[in-house]
Amino acid sequence: MSNTAGQIIKCRAAVAWEAGKPLVIEEVEVAPPKAGEVRLKILYTSLCHTDVYFWEAKGQTPLFPRIFGHEAGGIVESVGEGVTHLKPGDHALPVFTGECGECPHCKSEESNMCDLLRINTDRGVMIHDQESRFSIKGKPIYHFVGTSTFSEYTVVHAGCVAKINPEAPLDKVCVLSCGICTGLGATINVAKPKPGSSVAVFGLGAVGLAAAEGARISGASRIIGVDLVSSRFELAKKFGVNEFVNPKDHNKPVQEVIAEMTNGGVDRSVECTGSIQAMISAFECVHDGWGVAVLVGVPSKDDAFKTHPTNFLNERTLKGTFYGNYKPRTDLPNVVEKYMRGELELEKFITHTVPFSEINKAFDLMLKGESIRCIIRMDE
Repeated sequence: MSNTAGQIIKCRAAVAWEAGKPLVIEEVEVAPPKAGEVRLKILYTSLCHTDVYFWEAKGQTPLFPRIFGHEAGGIVESVGEGVTHLKPGDHALPVFTGECGECPHCKSEESNMCDLLRINTDRGVMIHDQESRFSIKGKPIYHFVGTSTFSEYTVVHAGCVAKINPEAPLDKVCVLSCGICTGLGATINVAKPKPGSSVAVFGLGAVGLAAAEGARISGASRIIGVDLVSSRFELAKKFGVNEFVNPKDHNKPVQEVIAEMTNGGVDRSVECTGSIQAMISAFECVHDGWGVAVLVGVPSKDDAFKTHPTNFLNERTLKGTFYGNYKPRTDLPNVVEKYMRGELELEKFITHTVPFSEINKAFDLMLKGESIRCIIRMDE
C-alpha cells in the first residue's frame, strides 16, 4: 500500500465555479477510496469537446462547482475494499463509462453498455453513497462523468478503470479514454469494413479522424471525408482520408454525390457530427445489398429523422454505437497494445501540450478549432 492510503490527500485541481468562466487552480481535499473505488494519481489528461460542452452548460442541468476532465492516464495510488483487479502502482486509464462485469450487458459479447456504470452526465457524486470525494474547506465539489481528471488525484469506481501496459507512454495513450476509441471502434468494431472497401466519414473532428484511422487500419482503399469546413481536408490526409466532399460545393444532396462517385454507394459510412441531415446522408449513401451506416454523433434531445423504408428493404443496414463498442476494462488494454505494436498512430491526434497551470489555454485552442487533442501535463 502507498504511504498515503486511507488518508485525505491535498492537491491541485482545476475547478469550474461557474458555467463558461475560466477554471481556477485550487487546493482540494481528495478523500480516500471507499469500497469498490480507486484513487488515481493523474499524470496526463487531455481536453475533449464533451468537457467544453458541459462547462458551457449547454443542454443540461448545470452543476457547479465541478471538476471536469475524462480523458487521462495515471497511476493507482490506493484501492478501496473489494478491489482485486488493480493495485497501487498499476498504470491505468480512467473511463467515463464502465464495466461492472456482472450485469447482462457486461456478460454479453455484443454490448458495452453496463447497467451500473454507463455514462451519467447529471450525476456529480459517487454512485454508491451519493457523496463527493472532493472538497474545499469542507464544501463538496462535484464530480464529472465519474472521472474528474482535471485534478492531480481523483477517485473513480474500479469498474471504470482499465489497467494497461506500464511501458505505454501515458502522455499518448491517455487520449484513448474517450473520443479516439469512440471513432476508432465505430469503424473497426461496428462498421467492420473489409480490405479494399470504401468508407465515407461524416465530420472530420477528433472522432471522425479516429473513424478514418479505423478505416485505414482496416485496409479500406477509398476513405471519403465529408465536412462543411474545407480547411479540415488537408489534415485528414494524415488519417488515411484520400477523397473529400464538401456538401456546400454541390447543388444536390451529398448522398447522391457519393453514390455517383462510388458507382452506387460506399460499402460503409460512419457519421460523427450529431447532425440529423448528416445521419440521413450517411445512411442513404451506402450501397444497397450490403451497405452499413454507423451513427456516432449525439443529436439534440428532440431531434428525429426520416428515411424511406425502402432503404432498409433494399438491404442497407443502420447501426448505432457507444464508445466504439469497447468494454473499458476488457478491451482498452488491447487498444493500447495496438498502439505499442505501431498499428495505431496516436501522435498525429495530439496537436498541443500545455502545463496544468495553463489549462484554460487548452479550452481556448479547442474553442478556436485549432486543436484535435491538447495534452495537459499535471506535473509541470
